[in-house]
Amino acid sequence: MDQSCRAARSRHAPQGDRATRQAPPRSQCPRPGYAGARSQTAGEVAPTSEPFSHRSLIVRVLSRLMLVFACAAHAYGTNATPANVVLIVVDDLGYCDSELYGCDTVPTPNIKRLADEGVRFTAGYVSSPVCSPSRAGILTGRYQQRFGHEFLPRAAPEAGDGLPVGETTLADAMKDAGYVTGMVGKWHLGAQEKFHPVNRGFDEFFGMVTWGADYLDPTREDARIIRRAGEPVNELERSSESAWKGRGNDTLMRGTTPVEEDDYLTDAFTREAVAFIERHRERPFFLYLPYTAVHGPLQVTQKYYDRFPRIEREDRRIYAAMTSALDDGIGVVLDALEESGVEENTLVVFLSDNGGGVSDVVSNDPLRLGKQTMFEGGVRVPFAMKWPARIPKGLTYEHAVSALDIFPTAVAAADGTLPTDVAFDGVELLPYLDGSTGEKPHDKLFWRAGHIWAAREGDWKLIYAADRYWLYDLSKDIGETTNLADKRPDVVKRITASYEQWNGGNIEPLWPTFGAKTMPAYSVDGVDVRWTF
Repeated sequence: MDQSCRAARSRHAPQGDRATRQAPPRSQCPRPGYAGARSQTAGEVAPTSEPFSHRSLIVRVLSRLMLVFACAAHAYGTNATPANVVLIVVDDLGYCDSELYGCDTVPTPNIKRLADEGVRFTAGYVSSPVCSPSRAGILTGRYQQRFGHEFLPRAAPEAGDGLPVGETTLADAMKDAGYVTGMVGKWHLGAQEKFHPVNRGFDEFFGMVTWGADYLDPTREDARIIRRAGEPVNELERSSESAWKGRGNDTLMRGTTPVEEDDYLTDAFTREAVAFIERHRERPFFLYLPYTAVHGPLQVTQKYYDRFPRIEREDRRIYAAMTSALDDGIGVVLDALEESGVEENTLVVFLSDNGGGVSDVVSNDPLRLGKQTMFEGGVRVPFAMKWPARIPKGLTYEHAVSALDIFPTAVAAADGTLPTDVAFDGVELLPYLDGSTGEKPHDKLFWRAGHIWAAREGDWKLIYAADRYWLYDLSKDIGETTNLADKRPDVVKRITASYEQWNGGNIEPLWPTFGAKTMPAYSVDGVDVRWTF
């Protein structure tokens, strides 16, 4: 979006919008590819030899108004060339395991670059603190409890668990808009043929349909591996047996055909993503890139491992190396967009599917706990977005946004149409980012996993588990350290009523909770809570 258009609008933007912007220089609007009036320098009027008069004053005023309307048409009009969309979902990345929010645990210049060139969301949420339900929400724009995808699906195809075929995926919607659609990475939304990505809107697919795969052959000489955090590394344990064998998760596919892969898996996904971009640079495309990194097993090549000689603990060093490899891959994808000449009109979205695991290897600071819990560390995630043609650079947005918003935002970027036969819980984010509205995208957000639930209403966050309530004021206590439930029963009652109203629109889970007896129990203020997913 032209910066003078942003400047023209910013004078009329509602006050109190919790977003910060860099002051834009004067430039011309509108850019090619958007509906609008003929280009003209912002704030200038075409020269005239007519002496000053009421008529000339009116002409000048009208010309300025025309410029403002032209800028508005430029910013909010229909794309002459629909934007490409690249959706990057990473796996289990901790809130403070990148440079996105100023942490320096692991250098991630490319993740930071993505946000610097667009917007970083400081209160970006996913709809579940675990993988598959979260992805179901991302790809439908709807709370997954609406259609029963509440728990992790069982990996065995015969179980029949998966994203219900009646749900429209983002790939379906983009394909209907005339896009070529591709997916590279981890699916985890059903293993049966009817759930396969090529049957859910994707023209092309490279990846695995269930949980994950080894990142490399553990017997490679340059492999640095740990079975589980804290266990001996490869010089004490080296096996040809896959860490995923016996789970049906170690098969890579191109389309529906199993393939072998020699490259480190993160690098392989990057390679395939770049190839997709280069193949389809001449037409609108949607690329869904769900990396398996940095989910276990902890495996990396010597190349990345050698970048962190000062980290003494082996598990932390390998995790840092995996994060660095992931960041490299994201940088290569961003470079490919630029080199293919499509960067300006490509919407790139980056987020983690859930918070980082509860472990001293991962950092969710300053948030509490992590993956598998309803605390902020489980559902507030690294989240950023860029689109040079529309989103201002260097924007920080502090109001709550949801991964459910990605679907309608991407469809809007494609000039597509949302299906009208279902209600979407996500909203298009662009009007909130460019200043055309001062409203908040969401005043309420909800989570449910069996008997455990949570809700955010304004700055209040309420969690219910083990017959107990935890209430926090996130504006003052982002780390959820002080439970205010006993002091503010009125807030507990109000949010509980909101949750019950929302929950009335949900259905029962379509399959039972996965491994309820094996899920870890975390002590929360002296209460053992076993989270079920």
